[in-house]
Amino acid sequence: MSDPKRTPLYDLHVELGARMVPFAGYEMPVQYPLGVKKEHEHTRSASGLFDVSHMGQVLLRGPNPAQALETLVPADLVGLPEGMQRYALFTSEEGGILDDLMVVNAGDHLYLVVNAACQAQDIAHLRQNLPDGYAVEELDRGLLALQGPKAAEVMARLCPEACDMVFMQHGHFEIAGIPVWVSRSGYTGEDGFEISVPAEQSEALARRLLEEPEVEAIGLGARDSLRLEAGLCLYGHDIDTDTTPVEGGLIWAIGKPRRPGGERPGGFPGADRILHQVEAKDHRRKRVGLLGEGRAPVREGAPLHDADDNRIGIVTSGGFGPTVGKPVAMGYVPIALAEVGTTVYAEVRGKRLPMVVSKTPFVAPGYYRGK
Repeated sequence: MSDPKRTPLYDLHVELGARMVPFAGYEMPVQYPLGVKKEHEHTRSASGLFDVSHMGQVLLRGPNPAQALETLVPADLVGLPEGMQRYALFTSEEGGILDDLMVVNAGDHLYLVVNAACQAQDIAHLRQNLPDGYAVEELDRGLLALQGPKAAEVMARLCPEACDMVFMQHGHFEIAGIPVWVSRSGYTGEDGFEISVPAEQSEALARRLLEEPEVEAIGLGARDSLRLEAGLCLYGHDIDTDTTPVEGGLIWAIGKPRRPGGERPGGFPGADRILHQVEAKDHRRKRVGLLGEGRAPVREGAPLHDADDNRIGIVTSGGFGPTVGKPVAMGYVPIALAEVGTTVYAEVRGKRLPMVVSKTPFVAPGYYRGK
């Protein structure tokens, strides 16, 4: 097994007192001296800075790249306006999810952000399945996420023109003289910006952002609790190759033009199974939100039971939600038990803890959609 890689901010993390852990092939900060709970609360109340440079950044070039990429994902990319970003899924021939990713229409090419653990297989998937004439370019860039209700106040001082963007918009700007690509998006449920920066300038940009009084460095621990409260999936946990987009509660990621009766129905791997589930609604299980009682967290892997003690599913992500003030989780249950308000029971150290099927997100999203 090879040694874990390091992002351009590794030395800065160590300087800031981060506890480093292996994650997706990288040494990453799980928390700083502030601690996971306070890091979570700071992001919800002010602004947190996350190093997400482990994510894969890729350019796709060639004739009509959106049309070409639609052969691998069920998203509507042909209809994606220039300068906008969209969530997409690589699907398998069996209808499972190979990875989730972000796709930006950058004019004559697409800019993709893929999960770190899936980067090599995603790039191989693109190169093997797109026709000749398409170039897939891996980028050596840092990626920073500035998240929280005060992220826009920070950005207004450093890059005011970026504040004119709305949720899922993307543009090229400068911050402190550094050329950056910025999208108004993130993985916390809050307003914020993801900032792609040349690798060699990543540390200078991070230090500049951390100079702002609202900004604290935030690690993977709080990133996980924040995205869980926001009801956002983590690939390899809440969605995987054994999960279809419909089972995963991601039917919204199947563009209307790609569905039966649409302008470009199907045409992506696993379309027959996935679109059958969309139409017939005959899938047998579904990802749901789960809200617990008390303070005992219910972790990933906990079995779920019905009122008659039959095992019905499993928790795929779980923990204590600092903002919610209760245990929060996501997991898979049979369709018959997926109705909001249904009580199921999680098995934790031999005990059955009641959890109520709940709507996600667990916290109201703060995405900026314009005034």
